[in-house]
Amino acid sequence: MPRWREAFPDAERLDPSLARTRVQAGDRVWVMASLEQWPALVTALSRRGAILSVLSYRPESREAFLALSAGARGYAHALSTPELLRQLETVVTHQGIWVWPELMSQVVGGAFRALGGEAGLEQGVLAELTDRERDVALAVAEGLSNKAVAGRLAITERTVKAHLGAVFRKLGIRDRMQLVLKLSRQEQDVL
Repeated sequence: MPRWREAFPDAERLDPSLARTRVQAGDRVWVMASLEQWPALVTALSRRGAILSVLSYRPESREAFLALSAGARGYAHALSTPELLRQLETVVTHQGIWVWPELMSQVVGGAFRALGGEAGLEQGVLAELTDRERDVALAVAEGLSNKAVAGRLAITERTVKAHLGAVFRKLGIRDRMQLVLKLSRQEQDVL
C-alpha cells in the first residue's frame, strides 16, 4: 500500500499471527478489512490497549460499525491520501473517532432523531440564526450531507459550508454532533 507507506515510512509491517503477541498498549495498529477474521484480530488487539484503525478497499457503513464495535477508533478507505491517513492517526491517537463524513452524518441524524428530532428542538437557540442558516442547521441535524443539503435547498455546497460555518460561530460549537446537542432540549443532560 504505497499511500500508507508514504504516510508512515517508519512503520513496521506485521503478520497478523505475530501481531497478537508483539502489539502492546498504546501501539498504533492498522488492520486491513480484507484479512480473514479481521474483526477478531481488532478485538484482541483492542483488549491489549492498542489504538486501532481499519482500512477497507470497499468501505461501507455496516463494516464501519463492525470495526468500531470490535474496538477500532478509525475506519477509512485503504486508498486514502497520505494526508488523510495522518489526520486519522492524529484523531485516534487523541481518543477521537474517525469515519468518513457521510457515515458521521448518519450517526448525527440518528442522535437527532433519538433526542426527539424537530419536536425536541430548543427553539430559543434558533432565534440567533437567519432563516437560511436555520434551514441548513436543521437539515444537517437530520443527518444530511452537505451535498444533500445543497440539493434540498437548491444552493451550492459552498453556500452550505458558509452557512454551517456561521451557524457554528453563532452557536459557539465545533461540529455536527454538538449542533444536535445544542438544538436538543436534552443538551444539559448529555453535556
